[in-house]
Amino acid sequence: MSKEDFKFDVVIGNPPYQEETAGTSSSDKPIYNMFMEEAYKIGNIVELITPGRFLFNAGATPSSWNKKMLADSHLKVLYYQTNSNQVFNNTDIKGGVAVTYRDIKKDFEPIGTFTIFNELNSILKKVKNDVLKKGSLTDIIFSQNKFNLEELNQHYPELNRTDKRLESNIFKYDIFKLTRESSDDLKILGVINNKRCYRYVNKKYILNDNTNLTNYKVLLPKSNGSGTLGEVVSTPLVGTPLVGTPLVGYTRTFIGIGNFKDEVEANAALKYVKSKFARVMLGILKVTQDNNPGKWKWVPIQDFTSSSDIDWSKSISEIDQQLYKKYDLSEEEIDFIETHVKEMD
Repeated sequence: MSKEDFKFDVVIGNPPYQEETAGTSSSDKPIYNMFMEEAYKIGNIVELITPGRFLFNAGATPSSWNKKMLADSHLKVLYYQTNSNQVFNNTDIKGGVAVTYRDIKKDFEPIGTFTIFNELNSILKKVKNDVLKKGSLTDIIFSQNKFNLEELNQHYPELNRTDKRLESNIFKYDIFKLTRESSDDLKILGVINNKRCYRYVNKKYILNDNTNLTNYKVLLPKSNGSGTLGEVVSTPLVGTPLVGTPLVGYTRTFIGIGNFKDEVEANAALKYVKSKFARVMLGILKVTQDNNPGKWKWVPIQDFTSSSDIDWSKSISEIDQQLYKKYDLSEEEIDFIETHVKEMD
């Protein structure tokens, strides 16, 4: 029998899931996807237990591979556990663990968007059309501000930077000052020693194209929490979401939602981000600490103006009730949200 013809009927296993590096576990390279691919080559039926991050298109496995798996009609999920300690003692695997089953001779429904609760799946079905028609918060999220490298390197040649991004550790450079020294200075939000702080930098060193720099926005951590559905959005390390005023920028530690000319709209967006409804929709894709723009794909965008169908002057709990009504949620779906998502002040 040639190597090409060799095939097992069934492959069952628990492949190694990452290469260990000298850094923290968050920097370890996943390899379980490679073992899954090899198993599919040699087995008609393959059942494996692996990290579950790929089911949410999260983690460090290639996004193209994640999407391929989610579109595979031969693959289904037999079991998923958010808390990896329930399966492997004293093992913290962000995004949980999953048992997948693949049968090359059977066609299942592609996984598509994976949710761990039936109620969440039914809520998504009711909200999905609105997202597809009008968009989501992902569409109005801006990443960190960027340097004007031409100006920066001209005045600070010793920096010799090629990366435009304001990385999380960017405040180590002397170009950022503790106090405002000129009316041309911008205020930049960042983190030093796990504490939120501001530094000042001349506006000529910061690009202002395709950003929300000159307008209002909601700022919140780009990485926070464990990803568990129901946790409060913010963490003690970086504080709660806040409204960023015009001429306030931010480092890669944060993301900015919106580009509002009116502070009232920004405050409405802040209430929306804090609502249980918005955070349960965020929980569909946010299963790790990463809070990048793509995780907000299923959080429907809203009209944050005074002419909105939502009265943003109300309390957050009252806004939730309006959102439940808007999306025609059942009592069971509302009860699921109310019992699985913590309140935010």
